[in-house]
Amino acid sequence: MAKLGTHLIVDAWQAPADLLNDPERIRRALLDGIAAGEATLIDMCVHQFSPHGVTATATLAESHIAIHTWPELGYFAADLFFCGRGKPEEALKLLVTALQAKHYETRDFTRGYPTPGNPEATYSSQENLQHSLV
Repeated sequence: MAKLGTHLIVDAWQAPADLLNDPERIRRALLDGIAAGEATLIDMCVHQFSPHGVTATATLAESHIAIHTWPELGYFAADLFFCGRGKPEEALKLLVTALQAKHYETRDFTRGYPTPGNPEATYSSQENLQHSLV
Protein backbone atom coordinates (compact mmCIF):
# COMPACT_ATOMS: atom_id res chain seq x y z
CA MET A 1 0.00 0.00 0.00
CA ALA A 2 1.16 3.53 -0.74
CA LYS A 3 0.78 5.34 2.59
CA LEU A 4 -0.85 8.75 2.36
CA GLY A 5 -1.48 9.43 6.00
CA THR A 6 -2.12 8.36 9.57
CA HIS A 7 -5.61 8.41 11.05
CA LEU A 8 -6.00 8.15 14.82
CA ILE A 9 -9.44 7.42 16.28
CA VAL A 10 -9.55 8.11 20.02
CA ASP A 11 -11.90 7.35 22.90
CA ALA A 12 -10.96 9.03 26.19
CA TRP A 13 -12.69 8.94 29.53
CA GLN A 14 -12.49 10.03 33.15
CA ALA A 15 -11.88 13.64 32.15
CA PRO A 16 -13.24 16.52 34.30
CA ALA A 17 -16.69 17.67 33.14
CA ASP A 18 -15.82 21.37 33.50
CA LEU A 19 -12.93 21.01 31.02
CA LEU A 20 -15.04 19.05 28.54
CA ASN A 21 -17.79 21.66 28.68
CA ASP A 22 -15.53 24.67 28.15
CA PRO A 23 -15.39 25.71 24.48
CA GLU A 24 -12.42 28.02 25.04
CA ARG A 25 -10.50 25.24 26.79
CA ILE A 26 -11.27 22.92 23.85
CA ARG A 27 -10.17 25.62 21.37
CA ARG A 28 -6.91 26.15 23.27
CA ALA A 29 -6.26 22.39 23.51
CA LEU A 30 -6.76 22.06 19.74
CA LEU A 31 -4.45 24.99 19.00
CA ASP A 32 -1.79 23.59 21.32
CA GLY A 33 -2.23 20.11 19.83
CA ILE A 34 -1.84 21.51 16.32
CA ALA A 35 1.41 23.20 17.37
CA ALA A 36 2.68 20.03 19.08
CA GLY A 37 1.77 18.02 15.98
CA GLU A 38 3.68 20.47 13.77
CA ALA A 39 0.57 21.01 11.66
CA THR A 40 -0.82 24.09 9.91
CA LEU A 41 -4.24 25.47 10.87
CA ILE A 42 -6.50 26.59 8.02
CA ASP A 43 -9.79 27.06 9.90
CA MET A 44 -11.48 26.14 13.18
CA CYS A 45 -15.07 25.81 14.30
CA VAL A 46 -16.08 25.32 17.95
CA HIS A 47 -19.72 24.79 18.97
CA GLN A 48 -21.19 24.66 22.50
CA PHE A 49 -24.28 22.50 22.88
CA SER A 50 -27.07 23.04 25.40
CA PRO A 51 -27.25 21.87 28.10
CA HIS A 52 -23.66 20.58 27.72
CA GLY A 53 -21.05 19.27 25.30
CA VAL A 54 -18.68 20.76 22.77
CA THR A 55 -17.84 19.82 19.20
CA ALA A 56 -14.80 21.32 17.53
CA THR A 57 -13.15 20.79 14.19
CA ALA A 58 -9.83 22.09 12.94
CA THR A 59 -9.18 22.00 9.22
CA LEU A 60 -5.47 21.55 8.67
CA ALA A 61 -3.21 21.76 5.65
CA GLU A 62 -2.39 18.17 6.68
CA SER A 63 -6.12 17.18 6.96
CA HIS A 64 -8.11 17.60 10.20
CA ILE A 65 -8.69 17.16 13.93
CA ALA A 66 -12.20 16.77 15.33
CA ILE A 67 -13.32 16.39 18.95
CA HIS A 68 -16.72 15.73 20.50
CA THR A 69 -17.29 15.88 24.26
CA TRP A 70 -19.82 14.38 26.65
CA PRO A 71 -19.03 16.19 29.93
CA GLU A 72 -21.77 14.37 31.81
CA LEU A 73 -19.91 11.12 31.08
CA GLY A 74 -16.36 12.44 31.42
CA TYR A 75 -15.83 11.22 27.85
CA PHE A 76 -14.54 12.61 24.59
CA ALA A 77 -14.01 11.19 21.12
CA ALA A 78 -11.37 12.59 18.80
CA ASP A 79 -10.32 11.99 15.24
CA LEU A 80 -6.87 13.07 14.01
CA PHE A 81 -6.03 12.58 10.34
CA PHE A 82 -2.62 13.77 9.18
CA CYS A 83 -1.34 13.21 5.67
CA GLY A 84 2.09 14.24 4.56
CA ARG A 85 4.07 15.86 7.34
CA GLY A 86 3.09 16.29 10.95
CA LYS A 87 3.03 14.28 14.16
CA PRO A 88 -0.53 13.19 15.02
CA GLU A 89 0.66 11.18 18.02
CA GLU A 90 2.15 14.33 19.57
CA ALA A 91 -1.08 16.26 18.92
CA LEU A 92 -3.04 13.46 20.58
CA LYS A 93 -0.80 13.41 23.66
CA LEU A 94 -1.36 17.11 24.13
CA LEU A 95 -5.17 16.84 23.76
CA VAL A 96 -5.36 14.01 26.31
CA THR A 97 -3.13 15.90 28.75
CA ALA A 98 -4.94 19.25 28.30
CA LEU A 99 -8.33 17.63 28.90
CA GLN A 100 -6.96 15.51 31.77
CA ALA A 101 -8.35 12.17 30.61
CA LYS A 102 -7.18 9.41 32.92
CA HIS A 103 -7.63 6.69 30.27
CA TYR A 104 -7.75 6.60 26.51
CA GLU A 105 -7.74 4.13 23.66
CA THR A 106 -6.53 4.75 20.13
CA ARG A 107 -7.06 2.95 16.87
CA ASP A 108 -4.34 3.74 14.37
CA PHE A 109 -5.14 3.42 10.67
CA THR A 110 -2.72 3.79 7.80
CA ARG A 111 -4.52 5.62 5.00
CA GLY A 112 -3.57 5.04 1.37
CA TYR A 113 -4.22 3.03 -1.74
CA PRO A 114 -3.06 -0.32 -3.21
CA THR A 115 0.14 -0.14 -5.19
CA PRO A 116 0.49 -1.63 -8.69
CA GLY A 117 1.18 -5.33 -8.48
CA ASN A 118 -0.43 -5.54 -5.05
CA PRO A 119 -4.19 -5.10 -5.63
CA GLU A 120 -4.94 -7.30 -2.63
CA ALA A 121 -3.49 -4.72 -0.24
CA THR A 122 -5.93 -3.57 2.40
CA TYR A 123 -6.85 0.06 2.65
CA SER A 124 -6.25 0.26 6.36
CA SER A 125 -4.48 -1.58 9.10
CA GLN A 126 -5.68 -1.33 12.66
CA GLU A 127 -3.77 -1.51 15.88
CA ASN A 128 -5.61 -1.14 19.17
CA LEU A 129 -3.64 0.52 21.92
CA GLN A 130 -4.93 1.09 25.43
CA HIS A 131 -3.37 3.72 27.66
CA SER A 132 -3.68 4.70 31.29
CA LEU A 133 -2.51 8.01 32.67
CA VAL A 134 -3.32 7.40 36.31
